[in-house]
Amino acid sequence: MPRSGRRLRATRPAALAALPAALLAVICAAPAPGATGPGAGPPPAPADVRPLEQAHTPAGAPRAGAFDTAPARAALQRLLPRHAGQFTLVADPAAGADTFTVSGTAGAVTVRGSTGATLLTGVGWYLQHVAGADIGWPGDSIGMLPARLPAVPQPVTRSALVPHRYALNDTDDGYAGPYRTFEEHQRQIDLLALHGINEVFVQVGAEYPYYRALQRFGYSAEELRRWIPGPAHQSWWLLQNLSGFGGPVSERLVRERAALGGRIAEQLRGLGMTPVLPGYFGTVPPGFAARNAGAATVAQGDWAGFDRPDWLDPSSPVFAKLAAAYYAEQRAVFGDSTMYRMSPLHEGGLTGSVDVGAAAGAIQGALHAARPGALWAVLGWQDDPTAELLAGVDTSKLLILDGLSDRYNRLDRETRWGGVPYAMGTIYNFGGHTTIGANTSVWLERFGPWRAKGNSALAGIAYLPEATGTNPAAFDLFTDLAWDPGPIDQRAWFAGFAARRYGRPDAEAAAAWEELRKGPYSTSSGLWSESQDSLFSARPSLTAAGAAHWSPRSMRYQAASVRRALDHLLRVDPALRGSSAYRFDLVDTARQALANHSRVLLPRIRAAYEAQDLGRFRALTGEWQEDMRLLDRVTGSDPNLLLGTWLSRARSRGADRAEQDRYEYDARSLLSVWGRRSTSEGGFLHDYANREWNGLVAELYARRWTAYFATLDEALVGRTAPREIDWHAFEEEWARRTTRHPDRPSGDPHRLAAAVAAALPPAAAG
Repeated sequence: MPRSGRRLRATRPAALAALPAALLAVICAAPAPGATGPGAGPPPAPADVRPLEQAHTPAGAPRAGAFDTAPARAALQRLLPRHAGQFTLVADPAAGADTFTVSGTAGAVTVRGSTGATLLTGVGWYLQHVAGADIGWPGDSIGMLPARLPAVPQPVTRSALVPHRYALNDTDDGYAGPYRTFEEHQRQIDLLALHGINEVFVQVGAEYPYYRALQRFGYSAEELRRWIPGPAHQSWWLLQNLSGFGGPVSERLVRERAALGGRIAEQLRGLGMTPVLPGYFGTVPPGFAARNAGAATVAQGDWAGFDRPDWLDPSSPVFAKLAAAYYAEQRAVFGDSTMYRMSPLHEGGLTGSVDVGAAAGAIQGALHAARPGALWAVLGWQDDPTAELLAGVDTSKLLILDGLSDRYNRLDRETRWGGVPYAMGTIYNFGGHTTIGANTSVWLERFGPWRAKGNSALAGIAYLPEATGTNPAAFDLFTDLAWDPGPIDQRAWFAGFAARRYGRPDAEAAAAWEELRKGPYSTSSGLWSESQDSLFSARPSLTAAGAAHWSPRSMRYQAASVRRALDHLLRVDPALRGSSAYRFDLVDTARQALANHSRVLLPRIRAAYEAQDLGRFRALTGEWQEDMRLLDRVTGSDPNLLLGTWLSRARSRGADRAEQDRYEYDARSLLSVWGRRSTSEGGFLHDYANREWNGLVAELYARRWTAYFATLDEALVGRTAPREIDWHAFEEEWARRTTRHPDRPSGDPHRLAAAVAAALPPAAAG
């Protein structure tokens, strides 16, 4: 097998620890100077990040196996503030790679491990298998832990089954929260380590090396700030799909995001995890060839109504110079890594006359010139990576993150990619949809056999939902694949999950999760890896089959399973209802039961309209609108389902009212129109990022349906054709609003979920 699993030690920028104070002190420093020629020196770094440039040359690499347990201890204190003192964390140089051992008596648990992250994975194993508690994403049951933690019956050692446990889709920063705080990112890292992940994509601040390096190649700082999109849309700029939208960004924001990204990378290094940084593969602003002699660029055409940025031919002499400048600027703030993420020609990129193999070799050559031996991580998506790309690179330094492992049938990754190492991945969430479900049975059916094949190139797992923070059961189970010697029995796993999710076994909780297992968590491969979204969040039509154009058009499981699960959850022992895990699951299941009912109710509304039965039409549309009001209230009772948090985070990054409004539009537009009219309509991206959140339901989705039903009512009364509504204009008006919404939950989740159950027809016994 190619040596894809060999790990290199990343350089750790120690000065990042002092960054927050420096940032606050000089955040309003003067911007960097404008354009200089390609042969000139770099513009000075902004004052808040300049001190880091001397921070990345280590005095000497630490001896193999030795590491500081303090970062893991700090994470443990954050995760288990009442019980952290009952754990002893031991760095074990003798342990094998990615190995932990858990032992100990009551109140004195010892975890030995090979890295800080592996120590936390051991803690996670203990919580799951001994203490019977869950720290999920979102929700936890740690409040149910006894004051004195239970003993480990006998020492247990676990080693990871695969060397690569990768997390985060390129789109996660956009769809899960482009304006998140460091504390929120830190929580994400803690959870990933607790669940056994060791490689994490760091996108925040990725614009900084472009911004700095391109000022040496004929561009002013102002030009570049207009070219860089707002944070909510930067994921697709890095994928070379668009530029500029949601901007311009300010000098202040570029600095803040660079500083934040540097802190995230340092947090990962402190735990022995690999910060996977964006690599450079040739994205350039308009007019690059005209400003740089010898450069050859290829226009990339259209992506969903956007003009894609140009591609600098990696074989041209200027590419190596720009790549070197890019990696130097990246090192100044983010330090070095051993793994870099790049997907050239993503989703329809144009090659022109460029030799793809030679271009790929030049991209890898530039990476290795800056970071010798670094691993190139490329997304397996649609037709990528192509045979031409693979033929041009050293595939022992390549890892394919397969985004389609659980979506289609008859997959043979060794044949498809010629034995190149790959990670089995899942994308069970698109756009941040709040829908429940995943093809978990497919994961269990494939992971073991794919790994056991005689010629297997399976070298990892890749946790790739387009947005994290939904479906905690899916997160737990998928990450367990890499650590459980298996095979994992799906039914037994969900029974165990139900017991620890709320702190102890409960018959009603077990019955609820058995229903969810049989329904949304046992969907099959063939066409989809995500469950259907909600018609409440769809653009109004009597024939609506889904909200996002690219999502399933019908139910992927029996809706009654979720309805029955809701009834069971409502009957969980009152003593177990205090955990954030129970509250989230209850609200989420109630939300999903309502969403599924939208697919029953809309055909009835259509039938009444077509029969010209005005009375029945009004009764049914009244029921629909009441369901939406109830949906808004029940989602408002959980902190994870609030539009107000999304918007307040965006506004917090603006220095004045105009900048705050601009970033709020960036955040709102992603949820609604997505981009300009051509993107929303011609590219079918409107509502791609739909999600059932308090505030979003009431202010956009419910208003949209109310307006639509009014046109149909008028048509029935007047016996005329219904008037047309310009939906893009309607949605754009909403995206331009600056109305405020609660960022704290309100209402009693159990009472509201019970109201949902009362409003829905009872489910037949399963």
